[in-house]
Amino acid sequence: MRVVMISKALVVGIYQRKLEEIARLPGVQLTAIVPAGWRDRRGTVTLDRAHTSGYHLVVAPLAFNGQYHFHYYPTLGRLLRTLRPEVLHVDEEPYNLATWHALRLGQSVEAKSLFFTWQNLKRRYPWPFGYFEAANYRRAAYAIAGNDDAQRILRAKGYQGPVAVIPQFGVDPKIFSPKPAAEEEFSAAARSDAGGHGPQMQPNAEKQAGFAIGYVGGLVPEKGVDVLLRACVGLAVQDWNLSIAGDGPERGRLRALADALGLADRVRFLGAVPSTETPALYRELDVLVLPSISRPNWVEQFGRVLIEAMACGVAVVGSRSGEIPTVIGDAGLLFPEGDSTSLRDALAGLAADPVRRRTLAVEGRARVLECFTQERVAVATFRVYCDMLGRGTGG
Repeated sequence: MRVVMISKALVVGIYQRKLEEIARLPGVQLTAIVPAGWRDRRGTVTLDRAHTSGYHLVVAPLAFNGQYHFHYYPTLGRLLRTLRPEVLHVDEEPYNLATWHALRLGQSVEAKSLFFTWQNLKRRYPWPFGYFEAANYRRAAYAIAGNDDAQRILRAKGYQGPVAVIPQFGVDPKIFSPKPAAEEEFSAAARSDAGGHGPQMQPNAEKQAGFAIGYVGGLVPEKGVDVLLRACVGLAVQDWNLSIAGDGPERGRLRALADALGLADRVRFLGAVPSTETPALYRELDVLVLPSISRPNWVEQFGRVLIEAMACGVAVVGSRSGEIPTVIGDAGLLFPEGDSTSLRDALAGLAADPVRRRTLAVEGRARVLECFTQERVAVATFRVYCDMLGRGTGG
């Protein structure tokens, strides 16, 4: 099975683990086409060749880098004529030029093509984006939706082909794992849970003093980092600190807000952290917060940092924006969007109850192992490829 995947997201090294898992499956010959980097309002991400075993990684020129709707790969036609894929996996939204260009070229080499979508709000696009979307709906043999709402939107907008609901990426639980000293504790809790008694956790005696709160992600208005800063004002915890990892246009404003709120000595702005270094960052936290705020043109589509932190044995707290409640399930705490008082109460409660915090940590990792590993995502994606080609999952 010759598969070509096109994805600018794969410049992030940790995401490439999915490709290694797909390449391990029976009969798969996988080539990934990626740009040398990608620019957006959060900054520039340069290709990180972190996980490249078992498949071919091809770096191709990208026209209009940073233009989400208008970028495309000028040399893609030549590459596809050489590679002759049976399956063309375009890891882009159906209303983008890159998807239209790729599916059109895929049709010319008789590949069966699919696109990926996170689109969880029903939006109508002006020409040419509406034209791209309609044409891609006709050309695609399959679609992968990142969540149930995205599948619903596809149907509402007229896509009639088969759809599979699969997150874009999972996590590798061997990379995103608890501190080594806590591994046996998590394993014992999992065995206890399997016996029907539920996880019985004790506070981690090796944890350093202080309640460590974290945020990882873009510093953009819709991520609600200002809500997290306001929640920390008057936090009824004797010793706490907040680490904010990420970059974006809001960084200056958020620094100024932290100063104005009198939090400067407790808040660290770490800047962008390489994807391969985030597991170590998560392991130093007691709680990871994702305080997203829905906008008329955006609702949280998944919240990948949640599953990364959960896999590392960190309790998570998220707003009720979009897909966050589905991702967390019962393995974390939720609060109303924009409600800094409710978030403050949730943080104070976790700080005061380390047993509850550790219980949520164990439940979070168990949820990731059940639903969100790279292996599970890869197997589900492979089944889509087999279905597209009319083959069984034996190859």
